[in-house]
Amino acid sequence: MTKTDWRNFFETKVNRCKVLVIGDIMMDRYYYGEVKKFASDAPVPVAKIIKRKASLGAAANIANNLARLGCKTAVTGFVGDDHNFELLSDQLYESGIDQDGLIATEWPTTTKIRIMSGHVQMFRMDFEDLAPRTEEQFDALKSFVKQRLNESLDAIVLADYEKGVCTERFCASVIRAAHNHGVPVVVMPYGQRWIKYEQADYVTPNVAKINKILLSPISTEDDDAAERAGRYIMRKFKIKNVLATRSASGVTLVTEDDVFHLPTQAQEVFDSAGVADTVAAVFAMALAGGLKPVDGAYIANIAAGIVLRKSGTYAITREDVLRELAG
Repeated sequence: MTKTDWRNFFETKVNRCKVLVIGDIMMDRYYYGEVKKFASDAPVPVAKIIKRKASLGAAANIANNLARLGCKTAVTGFVGDDHNFELLSDQLYESGIDQDGLIATEWPTTTKIRIMSGHVQMFRMDFEDLAPRTEEQFDALKSFVKQRLNESLDAIVLADYEKGVCTERFCASVIRAAHNHGVPVVVMPYGQRWIKYEQADYVTPNVAKINKILLSPISTEDDDAAERAGRYIMRKFKIKNVLATRSASGVTLVTEDDVFHLPTQAQEVFDSAGVADTVAAVFAMALAGGLKPVDGAYIANIAAGIVLRKSGTYAITREDVLRELAG
């Protein structure tokens, strides 16, 4: 596709795309400080905080990427009734993301607080409760998914971070319902029980996640190993296609009949945080807009190269992508 073709795609297709993100909702909060001394009451460094930032994380970050690209985006998952949910809700509203599918629980909104010195993470605090959610809460999720499928969707992203949403039973119900409506499912996988993604159209792991399910780890630089790993995933877990994110080595798309290795455009890898989220979001956008999977992989790789040069969680925009394509 030419630069003009890509611009036309964003202007005529993406604005009409409807994508639902289902999964674990998080807030990422950053406290940036200067470390110049140790505490007098304990042998620990003292960070004088000079800047704070709050960002949408996990499934919410994928939804944010989709919205900033121009898609009509909704997100569903579990949240708490707390200050972090207020921050999350405000940011979803500012991004124009439909949050009617957020299901309130008695547990806290999953939040990660990072203390940073320059670009180095010194400490992290996690606020979460991984107790199993109730049948009634899952029924509410399923009801929202069914409603949106009936109103028409172009793609679904299942965003699994092992925080309680993506159980084997729930994933199976989502994939089955989506396929009954002819809607492709892109999965952001996590952990080792990938059997719960059976029959998904695509999974979009990075190499670190792939290595958790392999007996022999692969490197990000090895094209042949990336293909073999992709075919293993497809065969073992009955997943139709694999789009593997390989950090500075780009991405690899493995389909039933072919394989494509696309090198990254990044000149310098600054921070890999959120790259896999961006790849899942951009690839889902491409499928929703009717692009061929290889073209989706190409533009997802362009987006990954942009995010690799950013610090912390960063949601891509269509302007970012078009500027990169033009350059």
